[in-house]
Amino acid sequence: MKIAITGGIGSGKSYVCKLLEQRGICIYDCDSAAKRLMRTSPALRQQLSQLIGSETYDAEGRLDKAIVARFLLQSEANARAIDDIVHPAVAADFQSSDYQWMECAILFESGFDKLVDNVIVVTAPQELRIQRIMQRDGITREKTLEWIGRQWPQEQVVARSQYEIINDGRPLKPQIDNIINNI
Repeated sequence: MKIAITGGIGSGKSYVCKLLEQRGICIYDCDSAAKRLMRTSPALRQQLSQLIGSETYDAEGRLDKAIVARFLLQSEANARAIDDIVHPAVAADFQSSDYQWMECAILFESGFDKLVDNVIVVTAPQELRIQRIMQRDGITREKTLEWIGRQWPQEQVVARSQYEIINDGRPLKPQIDNIINNI
């Protein structure tokens, strides 16, 4: 059985994944995999350089994340073009791995929900998410809202998920135990 953990930026999904890993559950991190593949896959490097420009990678071959982020935020079409390159590579990497669990912030937007049997969404109140992101990333409220706005609304993700973990200060362990017992 394949299981996904998802949730909007600042919801605490990575923290929940750490709690699951403490229980011996190995979790494929789609964000880390995308970054790794963007750095190491010659095919992705070539496609991204053609899409964004020669400045996408520096002289040593390192990905310039600021250049990629700027391109991505310029338009929805740009974001889709990057996704169309990166998402298939990440999906193939997950499917060829031995992982049963994945962490994916944009599970439904990417279509990765089709790769799993059950979805667990981690949710938190919007204002709490905003404060977490601003503190964690040292960015403005405006930039935080821009990032949140690029993801599906939390309610829409909850409606398509089989399980929900509410990360608003209430204990997480009983919620996790309940879900693991039901899966």
